[in-house]
Amino acid sequence: MKKQITSLLCAAFLAVSFAGCSFGGDNVITPDQDGYAEGKLGDIMRSSFFDYIVNSAYLCDSYEDYTPQAGYELLVAEVAVTNTFGETIPMFDNDFQVQWSSDAEDAFAYPVTFYLEEGTSLGDDVLPSEYELSKDESRTGLLVFEVPAGETEYSISYMEYFEDDTTGSTFFVFFPAEKK
Repeated sequence: MKKQITSLLCAAFLAVSFAGCSFGGDNVITPDQDGYAEGKLGDIMRSSFFDYIVNSAYLCDSYEDYTPQAGYELLVAEVAVTNTFGETIPMFDNDFQVQWSSDAEDAFAYPVTFYLEEGTSLGDDVLPSEYELSKDESRTGLLVFEVPAGETEYSISYMEYFEDDTTGSTFFVFFPAEKK
């Protein structure tokens, strides 16, 4: 069901430009009346279910034993997630996706864990494809994405998705990334 958010997130992202974005953070960001929230590295993004922070991000040619397809590199982002919902919630790798500044409709990707065979891991530092967060539990880990080589401006987004197949607010964390 969560995979249904792809087209909604793409449409929302394409409506947003990277122009005018500033970088730096540490603010608590909640959605405006239209259900849109935009933040920077270090900002606390407050959704109905959890808070999340994109702490840092960098580009590289490979991570552990994973090498991207030709013409791509890896974006590695450290993300901290804290359950604020009041009961245990399931988390999935495709809760988050990355977008880049291209005008193409497919200028987004899920974490590479979304595409790996079940049971395959990139290591203990990488958030798994599925996990649970207990009430008030926090978890920090890496999200690894394949992105086109040469891109430098990104956002990591999350869209609230409810059990009744409706969506809520959409959150974007904008940031630059450099090769490490």
